[in-house]
Amino acid sequence: MRIGITQRVEVVESYGERRDCLDQQWGVFLEGLGLTAVPVPNGLAHPVAWMDAMGVGGILLTGGNDLSSLPGAGKPAPERDHTEASLLAAAREREIPVLGVCRGMQMINYWLGGQLEPVEGHTAVRHGLKLLPGAVDFIDFREVNSFHDWGIYPDGLASGLTARCLAPDGTIEAYTHDTLPWAGIMWHPERETPFAGPDQQLFLQVFRERLCRH
Repeated sequence: MRIGITQRVEVVESYGERRDCLDQQWGVFLEGLGLTAVPVPNGLAHPVAWMDAMGVGGILLTGGNDLSSLPGAGKPAPERDHTEASLLAAAREREIPVLGVCRGMQMINYWLGGQLEPVEGHTAVRHGLKLLPGAVDFIDFREVNSFHDWGIYPDGLASGLTARCLAPDGTIEAYTHDTLPWAGIMWHPERETPFAGPDQQLFLQVFRERLCRH
C-alpha cells in the first residue's frame, strides 16, 4: 500500500525558501511494515488530484508546525493546513485510512470541530499511559515519548472520536474514530530506537487490517 505522508514546512531565510521536510526514519519505519511512503508536497492547489495520481491508499499526518489558527502558533504553515484539510475531506468521503501523529492527531481533532489547549511538561520527556475501556488496539502500550506543546482535553475531543489512552495529566494521548478507519496518537513512533512493536502493530491495524472500533 502507498501511504501519503505529510511533511513539515521549514523556512530557510538565507535562501528565501519554504522547504518541505520529512524525517528519514519515517521511510524506514513504513518500509519495515511493507508500506511505501509517498511524501505529500505542500502548496499544491489540488492535493486530492495529486493523491489520485499517486495511487495513495492511506494518509499519515506527521508532526511539526503548529496549526496556523492557534494563538502564538510556532512555525505556522498555512499551506500545510490547506493540504491536510483537503486530504482529510477526501479520506472521509472515500473512507480511506488515516493515522495522525502529534500535530497530525491535533489536526484531525481540530478539523472535526474539536479544540486544542496549551499543555506543559510534554516536551522531550517520556511518560506512562492510562488505557481506557475498549482500548483493545493499545493494550500493549505502557510508556511513550512526548514532544508537543498543544494537547486535547476530554472536553475538547471532537464528536465522532473516542479517547483510548490518557497521559498522567488527563490529556488524550490516543483516539480512534467511531465509524472511519482513523486513529490519532500524540507520541512519535519514528523516534524510537529500535522501533516499538506496539507502534508497528498499530500501523498495520490502521493501514492493512483496519482498526477495530468499539
